[in-house]
Amino acid sequence: MSAPAPSPLAVVHAETLPRQEEVLTDAALAFVAELHRRFAPRRAELLARRAERRAEIARTSTLDFLPETAAVRADDSWTVAPAPAALNDRRVEITGPTDRKMTINALNSGARVWLADFEDASAPTWENVILGQVNLIDAYTRNIDFTDAGSGKSYALKDDAELATVVMRPRGWHLNERHLLVDGEQVPGALVDFGLYFFHNAQRLLDLGKGPYFYLPKTESYLEARLWNDVFVFAQEYVGVPQGTVRATVLIETITAAYEMEEILYELRDHASGLNAGRWDYLFSIVKNFRDGGTKFVLPDRNAVTMTAPFMRAYTELLVRTCHKRGAHAIGGMAAFIPSRRDAEVNQVAFEKVRADKDREAGDGFDGSWVAHPDLVPIAMESFDKVLGDRPHQKDRLREDVHVEAAELIAVDSLKASPTYDGLVNAVQVGIRYIEAWLRGLGAVAIFNLMEDAATAEISRSQIWQWINAGVEFENGEKATPELARRVAAEELESIRAEIGAEAFAAGHWQQAHDLLLQVALDDDYADFLTLPAYERLAD
Repeated sequence: MSAPAPSPLAVVHAETLPRQEEVLTDAALAFVAELHRRFAPRRAELLARRAERRAEIARTSTLDFLPETAAVRADDSWTVAPAPAALNDRRVEITGPTDRKMTINALNSGARVWLADFEDASAPTWENVILGQVNLIDAYTRNIDFTDAGSGKSYALKDDAELATVVMRPRGWHLNERHLLVDGEQVPGALVDFGLYFFHNAQRLLDLGKGPYFYLPKTESYLEARLWNDVFVFAQEYVGVPQGTVRATVLIETITAAYEMEEILYELRDHASGLNAGRWDYLFSIVKNFRDGGTKFVLPDRNAVTMTAPFMRAYTELLVRTCHKRGAHAIGGMAAFIPSRRDAEVNQVAFEKVRADKDREAGDGFDGSWVAHPDLVPIAMESFDKVLGDRPHQKDRLREDVHVEAAELIAVDSLKASPTYDGLVNAVQVGIRYIEAWLRGLGAVAIFNLMEDAATAEISRSQIWQWINAGVEFENGEKATPELARRVAAEELESIRAEIGAEAFAAGHWQQAHDLLLQVALDDDYADFLTLPAYERLAD
């Protein structure tokens, strides 16, 4: 008997959600299936290449600009495609997940752009994946509203306001979507998020005078950018929109990508609109790639590594120069502060730090920057307005004064600060609290007045792992050991129980979060991404 023919559709293995039939149409599932069959094999090859490169970094403890792409860097004749009108002014971008309330608030925020996040700010439950797509469709058709069940407050799009332009961020290449199968294989989450969004909204967005715009996360090489470009070319042909309709901004949030910025823009040149400097994932990537490099690569407490640290400044200035040389937008980092409704003094101090950070970015030549909360939009807007005035960007500032050598990007040992015991405690606290929320389906979580996402958990567990494996001794004389990490984690668990009460504690995922943090922070086999083992435990 012959085997059954492969289904032309991606097959759904999940409980039915309200309105999912609007997203998971046969035509959309056929498109996702075609994306999987064409591009998943290359994605698998590139993930294997990541492991090979990591092994080479472990052997050499260094990185350099690629000799095989020197001609691309030396060729001054190419630039990326001109930005469409909707993406020409990006001076303030707000980030957040695609739940219904956030969708409305982000579009109403006054920011030029909303990063609609299916990645680090969204735990990929099936409900978040599908209803996030529903919310974006409803937003574009202006059929979206929301009433908070607790407060009774209602939310709706402003009729007379210019809404933020949406730039959607799909999941990174490393994550699968277990609820969609093609030929018995899980479809890459990136292709699910991109495919469903693009299929339903590409023409709709063009009709609105905008387009399907994307942020590409966790990119590690120009070959991964080439894969995305091929996806875009195929997708535009498949649905019948003009080539070049897609625009992509790449997050330079891995240390390997920092050495390939020009090559990444080159591969995407017909679809590229900019690069972004992402702080926490960048630091996480340094720890991950150079974890065998001894004390030379040991980072201090995460909050001690500011964007003015020499190796971080080399990275951001090189990004601005690269973008402007090639006609692309340079987008700065996140202001993650969450204003307190009760403590005006805390707000004032934090607002001044945000203002100084955005003033620095605007002064350095960035064309825009990120905030995590609507209250920060006016502060960031003021910083960029002072520099840009009526201009939409400052790409004419070529920053030809910037000259960055390969070694400067990994000069971690130039930092004066050292890891502290309080830093270890904070990493454990934030790690447990974030993972617990993620396991409940929340990807953007306010912790200690900061909006945290999965990148926070990654740098937290990575620092615990690094400090223990490097034998760091803290200022109080205690040495970073597995036993110390377990003690601090146990104390934090008891502190949380006392803080929220036994009933709320029992209803949460606190023990599971505690155990997972210690697993990924203490195992000899360093997990490439915390979200890989966490996804296996994620409630649907």
